[in-house]
Order: sequence, then C-alpha cells, then structure tokens
Amino acid sequence: MKHLLALSLTWTLCTAAFADEPIVESVTTERAGMGWRISVTLSHPDSGWDHYADGWEVLDRQGNSLGYRELMHPHVQEQPFTRSLFDVMVPDGERVIFIRPSCSTKGWSKTLMRVELKR
Repeated sequence: MKHLLALSLTWTLCTAAFADEPIVESVTTERAGMGWRISVTLSHPDSGWDHYADGWEVLDRQGNSLGYRELMHPHVQEQPFTRSLFDVMVPDGERVIFIRPSCSTKGWSKTLMRVELKR
C-alpha cells in the first residue's frame, strides 16, 4: 500500500483511472484557527444506497491520514456536490496535501488530487 501511495503522490493532478470511482472536481482550503477547513467537490454516478461516494480523506506527503469526511447518504440528484471537513491539523511546514475519495462498492480510489496550501 505504501509503495502504491508513494507512486500516486508523485502525480500532480490525476483523473479517475477506473469507471465509477468518485472524481475530485475541486478542493478549497482555508486556514481556520490552528487547523484548516477543507472543502471537496466530488462527482460520482451515485445510484442509491447500493452504490455511492461514501467519503474522502486528507493525506500528507507520506500517506498519513490527517482527516476523514464520511458521506452518510447517496447524492443521486446532487452532482457534483461539496462537503467540508473542519479543524484538519496539517503539520507545520507542510505545503501540500492530497485528497483521496472512496466509493461504497470500489473502496478507496487509486486517484489522488494534489492540493497546494496557501498559508
């Protein structure tokens, strides 16, 4: 897993490699006190409770999880959609994070989006 993640982290911007994976359309970041507010816009062909984008994760360069946003229900009629995660603690000096989406049937995407933090 670490080798695959390390290879994925070298990509600047990736698009979905497999059908039905959630696609990270955009990411906005905002410094909020000691942490960060991360807002992610996803698109995915949600078809109902049997198949939907079920979350996304914030990773550092080493592949460590900095936060997880669970998506509690399908967004069949709302595509693309944006959800936020608050108080994400990014280590001092880190200028880059990665967003990795998840699907209820395929699990974690192999596609990551690289995001530059503006301090």
